[in-house]
Amino acid sequence: MEQYFDLFYQSNTVCTDTRKIEAGCLFICLKGPNFNANEFAYKALELGAKYVIVDEEKYANGSSIFYVPDALLFLQKLALHHRNKFDIPFIGITGSNGKTSTKELINVVLSKKFSVLATEGNLNNHIGVPLTLLKINATHEIAIIEMGANKFKDIEELCSIAEPTHGIITNIGKAHLEGFGSFEGVLLTKSELYTSLKKNKGTIVYNQDDEILINALPGDVRKFSYGTTSKADIIGVLTRLTPFVHFVWHTSDDPNEQLVEGKMVGKYNFYNYLAAVAFGKLFNVSDIEISKALEDYTPVNNRSQVEKTEANTLIMDCYNANPTSMKSALESFHMIHAENKTAILGDMLELGDESIKEHQAIADLLVELSINAYTVGKEFKNVASTNFLKQFTSIDEAKTFFTNNKLRDQFVLLKGSRGIKLEELKNLL
Repeated sequence: MEQYFDLFYQSNTVCTDTRKIEAGCLFICLKGPNFNANEFAYKALELGAKYVIVDEEKYANGSSIFYVPDALLFLQKLALHHRNKFDIPFIGITGSNGKTSTKELINVVLSKKFSVLATEGNLNNHIGVPLTLLKINATHEIAIIEMGANKFKDIEELCSIAEPTHGIITNIGKAHLEGFGSFEGVLLTKSELYTSLKKNKGTIVYNQDDEILINALPGDVRKFSYGTTSKADIIGVLTRLTPFVHFVWHTSDDPNEQLVEGKMVGKYNFYNYLAAVAFGKLFNVSDIEISKALEDYTPVNNRSQVEKTEANTLIMDCYNANPTSMKSALESFHMIHAENKTAILGDMLELGDESIKEHQAIADLLVELSINAYTVGKEFKNVASTNFLKQFTSIDEAKTFFTNNKLRDQFVLLKGSRGIKLEELKNLL
């Protein structure tokens, strides 16, 4: 397998999707339950690939198409081989919530001083992580690798490919319970990042306010913390939600405060901001540059975005949802001072047997926080709350309703799993 690694260095990039082939690339044929890229090996050459890797011998020709026993394993081993050519910090990021937002914030802070490569979008799985690593070149001084997990050992596998030198678990909550079976399963898998960092004598950045993370910390490992108490290395105070996060921060050895007026919403993003401050200080970015980077950052892709329409003010937080992030979003929404507030909540997917219980808990929370809500999806349809205004089975049903029943002068939170497609309501609100 290793004898073909040099094909990558003779090519200008690596591709795994026939729809995105670049001229001169190394195309690696992957397989899944519903696709087999081996069948497109010759087509890849026609589209401009320089070399092709297959794992079905009948497609190989020995001159431009080469056979390996497992194309995915080849991709991963090639990525590790390439990663080991670079003696730079590799930052691993995982967690149940806030991975991508934290990655973006750390990226903008460190980019004030360094040439940084960071995971694009959410390419954070067993294919996306290798593809990110293979983009590293001699100009990069730091790499930020987001790591997602849907089942046991996922983080362990990604750490074995990326070998992070620094890492952070943003939090451990109830996400993807279908794949993990329980909260304890999520905790065990996410903690694999800590295990890797201890083994590689790396540095762990952690939230000093989070007891779950503190209890998961291994001994005899370098640590750097952020939080709201004097125990933390980076100390922050949330001053206002307007709904944007306003906060001050300082280091444990310097009481001079920095004020940040961010463009992200939600109390949960306060900790994401502090995590980015911590990495900035670890890598000696100046206080002023850290704060400026955080103030200038504007979220995209329906992640904690605030949009004002002709009729309402919308908080678009509909990229994903699980019980932990939904609870945080509603608690933050409750803290915002506005006269007319309405939530539109979409189902939390991939919760398995815990689904009804977790959706009912959110329904009960609405009553506790005095938030009225519309819901979209079959899971919320199965639970009850006196604060439900209307329960829709599908996004199409919701779109029909809001076309004929316009909301006006409301502060509206849209929060739900990506599969519910709440963003399709934006033009109707």
